[in-house]
Amino acid sequence: MKNNKVRNIQKKLLSDNWYTLNKYTFDYRKEDGQWETQEREAYDRGNGAVILLYNKTKGTVVLTRQFRMPTYVNGNSSGMMIEACAGLLDGDHPEDCIKKEVEEETGYKIDRVKKVFEAYMSPGSVTEILFFFVGEYEDRMKVGEGGGALHESENIEVLEYSFEQAKEMMALGQIKDAKTIMLLQFAEIHALFS
Repeated sequence: MKNNKVRNIQKKLLSDNWYTLNKYTFDYRKEDGQWETQEREAYDRGNGAVILLYNKTKGTVVLTRQFRMPTYVNGNSSGMMIEACAGLLDGDHPEDCIKKEVEEETGYKIDRVKKVFEAYMSPGSVTEILFFFVGEYEDRMKVGEGGGALHESENIEVLEYSFEQAKEMMALGQIKDAKTIMLLQFAEIHALFS
């Protein structure tokens, strides 16, 4: 680490039950030159990849729906979220990861993906960086039912919407997942369906 405004970093493990939660105590040099001791917690769940599957000819996108407990306890009455296909890298290269996730979650076997950007999704508390992809699918690429890996208890429902319907769902607040919104907006800005 090369930031000369940070020194004396101390890390304390708070939990490693699901992923890893650490507490960091460190000194931070303010603009006036004074050093200030700060404490922050950082949740490390690894890095991930996400993809918007789209069919230009049909004008459709493939999304997923699954239960997300954190949203349920924060006011999402059903706990169900509509999302772009995504997963943790688990040591894989982002491109390899997302191709594997697409087949596990949606049942489509795709061979070409395009990385479009990277983003920290919640940099104040989560270490994860997410690699964003787009990829074209066709009906002939469907090799399975999808639904997620059995050992991961994902229970994923595969959805296919017109791009226009997905944009409307986003505008109506029916799609609230940030990574999905970012990819739908990317598709709009870059005219993927033109």
